[in-house]
Amino acid sequence: MTSTAPSTGIVRLSERAPHVSGADMVASLVPPPQFSDASFASYRADDAYPSQQDAKDTLMEFAGGTAPQAKKGLFRRAPKTPERKPGVYLDGGFGVGKTHLLASIYHAMPARRKYFGSFIEYTALVGAIGYQQTVELFRGADLLCIDEFELDDPGDTMVMTRLLGELVATGTKLAATSNTPPNALGEGRFAAQDFLREISAMSASFETLRIDGVDFRQRAVDGHAVVLADDGYEQAISAAAASGVVSDDAFDALIRHLATVHPSRYIRLIEGLSTIGLRDVTVLTDQSAALRFVAFIDRAYDAQIPLRATGAPLDTVFGDEMLAGGYRKKYLRAISRLIALTHS
Repeated sequence: MTSTAPSTGIVRLSERAPHVSGADMVASLVPPPQFSDASFASYRADDAYPSQQDAKDTLMEFAGGTAPQAKKGLFRRAPKTPERKPGVYLDGGFGVGKTHLLASIYHAMPARRKYFGSFIEYTALVGAIGYQQTVELFRGADLLCIDEFELDDPGDTMVMTRLLGELVATGTKLAATSNTPPNALGEGRFAAQDFLREISAMSASFETLRIDGVDFRQRAVDGHAVVLADDGYEQAISAAAASGVVSDDAFDALIRHLATVHPSRYIRLIEGLSTIGLRDVTVLTDQSAALRFVAFIDRAYDAQIPLRATGAPLDTVFGDEMLAGGYRKKYLRAISRLIALTHS
């Protein structure tokens, strides 16, 4: 994208072909816009779930801040603070504030060199510049924050585990999150078990913090994505295009186009947009296409770009067979975000 891009009007995402260099990827390793000002002070722990406040207190200490201390008597020796592990893993359902807390660590830690990115951004960087160059790039960094750590691809997991092991050995602190379905009655509830098993070579380096709660995105919105009639869609897109850059694509065309763009470039695909428009949404039947759409929605959600759509409700694009499969957690997270973006 260049500085000559329009400031208003309608564009087609299916006509965009973004390019991202290794330097661009590194420069983007900061919290997304919605968390650019995230702090421990602005994290509102739910009193109904004490684990949220407990995690907040622990992470404040991890980041070098101050957490509530027990009162000490006049002659009482202060208890020794146990030595912290170099990594913390935030385990919990989606929508309980894990990314907010992760960004709070990033902002609070008085570090000279620190990075914040999704798992896919780090693995894409390795793919772009090579493993050894990535190690040299991060060597000596004070902090690496990894949001939405993925365990689906054994190869990517192994690469990240090896990378993190080399960095911890040189003093880098780590903070990571992943997602589990909220209130899932035991189904996939303790992602920490999966996480520690898959990164067994690094598991001793992580302290696991469980964060319970309900998805905050669904506390204030209805349970379904908003669907517009054709005339309502036209009005919404036209109104948004008068004051910003809006995309307007047939859903099928966007899905096909996503297959031609590496997921690490999706953030550039939506760069500069104020609204994303999708016509004639249909239920996805191809798992690879569905996973690419999940990655696309993750980036749209990070950028907080509203969605306007016609056709099938966006919270129904992943069929029952997909929701019953191995990527259920990803699809449920995407559904939560799709609902929120259509209400924004």
